Amino acid sequence: MSTATLAPSTARPRRTWSVAERERLADLGLIANPSVPELRITLAQCDQLEQHGLLNGERYEIIDGEIIPMAAPDELHNCGVTLAREALQLAFGTGYYVRSQLSMELGGDSMVIPDTAVVLGKARDFTKRPTTALLVVEVSDSTYTFDITEKAELYATAGITDYWIVDLNARRLVVLRDPAPLPDGGVGYRTHLFRYANENINPLALPTATVAVNDLLP
Repeated sequence: MSTATLAPSTARPRRTWSVAERERLADLGLIANPSVPELRITLAQCDQLEQHGLLNGERYEIIDGEIIPMAAPDELHNCGVTLAREALQLAFGTGYYVRSQLSMELGGDSMVIPDTAVVLGKARDFTKRPTTALLVVEVSDSTYTFDITEKAELYATAGITDYWIVDLNARRLVVLRDPAPLPDGGVGYRTHLFRYANENINPLALPTATVAVNDLLP
């Protein structure tokens, strides 16, 4: 077990807003002062931005009211996401819904799109975004620093007890567990486990299930 302070990362920059965009937001009544370049929005306001076509089909997440653009995934990443979904669906079986690249609300005006999330139930149970999951998996290459700092703090704060990172660069699985307040502030995972090719991991939510790391690595 290891303890670490998960410091903020600048690996993924926040979305910037042009003067024209801010003026339109003010005209729509979504912001009060268009001269302020830094915008924090609620999830309800974000839905309004979508309705007015102001995000133009952009891929993004929201962390504490700030929109963070998501880069288009490459085929290696897509392969990793597919492998994670297939492996987890096989491991968990019926009664569990494995969501792939679908949004979750985490509180504090944060909305993220994990690569894979396992929830209890079936697809028809989720006509609205879930607010928790039994297991969340991110497939990481260039986003590893972000995923193990800001993303980890978000998931820990939301009480996600089992968070896995498929580290494509090091070809390993990083397993984060035991979310708890950190001594110097914030919330983080107290337990960091590392599993490599030819090793296995058991999900906390279903300890009788076994997932082979090889099945998660492209």
